[in-house]
Amino acid sequence: MEWGLGAAGVVVGLLIAVVTAPAGVSGAVFLLPVQLSVFAVPDPAVTPTNLLYNVVAGPGALLRYRRAGALRGPLVRRLVTGTLPGVVLGAFIRVFALPGPHVFRLLIAALMLPLGLWLITGTLRPAHLESPRPEPAPRTVTGLALAVGVVGGIYGIGGGSILGPVLAGRGVPVAKVAPAALASTFATSVVGASTYALLSLARTGSIAPDWSLGLACGLGGLIGGYLGARLQPRLPETLLRLLLGTLATALGALYAIDALS
Repeated sequence: MEWGLGAAGVVVGLLIAVVTAPAGVSGAVFLLPVQLSVFAVPDPAVTPTNLLYNVVAGPGALLRYRRAGALRGPLVRRLVTGTLPGVVLGAFIRVFALPGPHVFRLLIAALMLPLGLWLITGTLRPAHLESPRPEPAPRTVTGLALAVGVVGGIYGIGGGSILGPVLAGRGVPVAKVAPAALASTFATSVVGASTYALLSLARTGSIAPDWSLGLACGLGGLIGGYLGARLQPRLPETLLRLLLGTLATALGALYAIDALS
């Protein structure tokens, strides 16, 4: 890989992670269209490359959250327990059944646009803030994590970008959601990237990740994630919820435009 492309990957990864880490989003969802449109990563190699980015970038934010004691508690265990088997299943589905990204972009747009708008309007509505919804039951959280793990395994988005807005919309504080979502994203990305690497040995085509680009973007994400996680305690809950809703809305709009263009 050329030095210019590698430097661009570091900058892109850093900028994405420093904005998304405070809200519990790894940034891989925003990196995916950049890979396809700017870096021209072939499909389906774009998925494991995204997972590789999460593996390299994840420890930055997680280290900071661990030092703050934010990785303790049952929510982290429930999300990881649900997403790990899902990402393996999703990887097999991606390689053998769903090679094209077009349907995925439409689905993400249809999910994230209303989800983001719902979170923004709910945060801005005083009555909603005075009477917050009860947090979802443990089984509901694990089931949701399993479904998101499958989606993450298929398209390499980790799952935090979906889990974060859903859990926050159901009344879980973003300060609690963010470290748990990033922890599950990191764990599933390790398993998912390993699964794709093994599948590449048994199947022809662009299945293995673009190692050089994934590592470059991940290095930027490692730095940006740490900075973003360090910034999070200084941000009020309302601002974090608005940030998460805005990220979800922007993601949905981005994928809708990309899919319809």
